[in-house]
Amino acid sequence: MSSAASFSVWDYVVFTLMLVISAGIGVYYAFSERGQSSSADFLVGGRSMTAVPVALSLTASFMSAITVLGTPVEVYQYGAIFILTCFTYVLMAAVSSEIFLPIFYRLGITSTYEYLEMRYNKVIRLFGTVLFIIQTVLYTGLVIYAPALALNQVTGVDLWGAVVSTGVVCTLYCTLGGLKAVVWTDVFQVGIMLAGLLAVIVQSVLLQGGISTIISDSAQGGRLNLWDFDPNPLRRHTFWSITVGGTFLWTSVYGINQSQVQRYISCKSMFHAKMALYISVVCLWAISICSVFCGLCLYSLYKDCDPWTARKVSALDQLMPYLVLDILSEYPGVPGLFVAAAYSGTLSTVSSSVNALAAVTIADLIRPYFSLSEKQLSWASKGMSVFYGAVCIGMAGVASLMGGILQAAISIAGVVGGPLLGLFSLGILFPCANAKGGLAGLISGLALSLWVCIGAQIYPPRPENSRPLALVTHGCNFSGGTNWTASTEEILERPFLADNWYSLSYLYFGPLGTVTVITVGLVVSILSGGRQMKVQSGLTLSKEDLTFYKAYNILKAKVSGSTGKFDLVQELDKSFGKTNFAFCDVELSTQTPA
Repeated sequence: MSSAASFSVWDYVVFTLMLVISAGIGVYYAFSERGQSSSADFLVGGRSMTAVPVALSLTASFMSAITVLGTPVEVYQYGAIFILTCFTYVLMAAVSSEIFLPIFYRLGITSTYEYLEMRYNKVIRLFGTVLFIIQTVLYTGLVIYAPALALNQVTGVDLWGAVVSTGVVCTLYCTLGGLKAVVWTDVFQVGIMLAGLLAVIVQSVLLQGGISTIISDSAQGGRLNLWDFDPNPLRRHTFWSITVGGTFLWTSVYGINQSQVQRYISCKSMFHAKMALYISVVCLWAISICSVFCGLCLYSLYKDCDPWTARKVSALDQLMPYLVLDILSEYPGVPGLFVAAAYSGTLSTVSSSVNALAAVTIADLIRPYFSLSEKQLSWASKGMSVFYGAVCIGMAGVASLMGGILQAAISIAGVVGGPLLGLFSLGILFPCANAKGGLAGLISGLALSLWVCIGAQIYPPRPENSRPLALVTHGCNFSGGTNWTASTEEILERPFLADNWYSLSYLYFGPLGTVTVITVGLVVSILSGGRQMKVQSGLTLSKEDLTFYKAYNILKAKVSGSTGKFDLVQELDKSFGKTNFAFCDVELSTQTPA
């Protein structure tokens, strides 16, 4: 392949147009909603959104540049087994919509962590809030840094200039338009992400002479390693680590993470909120399949001359933008479309994070302790958006010190998200859980997850566990270069834990934290009198919250004699309620131990 070209004028036009439209959506909602000055209008869109735009926003929130840039490289290095995450999306949607969504929606809360005070106490709520802020700031810094690398590689734009511009644009439309601007910008950006990935796929297929060639090359190179059922938890990616670990990971993201919960509680009815989660699965499938196939295209095109080993790129995460300019530079504007796709993923994720950070700060750290009017809270929300935008830009510097962006992002999400998922699950599923058990479980789960994650950073797993696939340079038009896997030989002596405990697959960091929290939490709760505790109604799951239970009762009533036109979807919507309960003048009191 030829060396990569550079951006043309039309590429800059396409890229700039994407930024202008994104910012324009924020400006539009800033003016169209200026009569609605409450913090609820700004943070949760007045709780009037419908299922489809919220579903697309749920998809865009975590389908960032890490997906556009990181997933193809993951497939290029380790094979297409990562596509099994599509199974986990289905399980995630079922668990999130049936267990967590009904509780949060019914309470009409702004911050997810308000539930922790209702169910446990104020200390645990603050603990959860602080953990969320730390996790989100770290993750968002990584998300900002990833497309900046892409721009730096393909255009020569200053790396940190790109980092700052990303954060500024996100903060602008998030601060101006609130959640509605974030949601509708996400809808636009999902389309851009898909268009950018499809452009790469179509051109790769044309260059290689068909999909069959790409599949054949990938099979010969060992990239179609889809069905690895090895139960060894030290193996980086297997069927079990991806499906089990991935389900815990994505449930911690979509079930309890403020960025996602804030979207579905903005829906006008609980049924719309549940449908938004299920519809988002289809969107997640589309983007995941496209990004995985881009990885196969990447391998097929460079199977004989790996650009990283050949030192044509300085980091593996730059391979996708290198490929784009290599094969699409003759089509003015198309490379710009791909970089816009990477940027779109970043804008959607960062804006979601900034909006969520502002929401939890107002709901958990400002409103309970300061007497402010709704107008003052609204201005405070916008001020927090600006503040967190600046903080996330700063954290991009930390992200620049991390390794591969995909694994780093999932590790951050798992280490904090896993214990928090365990804490919420403990409260929702086990009425005997009390505050002592919740706090003991959270501390234990977090300590264990951090221990194994930090150990893995110090002592990376051996190649026999990570199993990188071969990348070669014998087809390059230069002499020299070696297989990149040769540099992974160990030089220093490793302790016993390094090749056992610290080599645990990064996908198990989340489940480890979740299971530890629930186990320790139940033991401590039972020993400290949890079985005698009475929990306020509405804070734990009931059968009336389940969609299948509602559908069963509706169908049963229909069969038993009801006549006339019948629409199950309409009946379910009516059964769950047409109005968000947050509008009712009923407040749930916090629990008190018996």
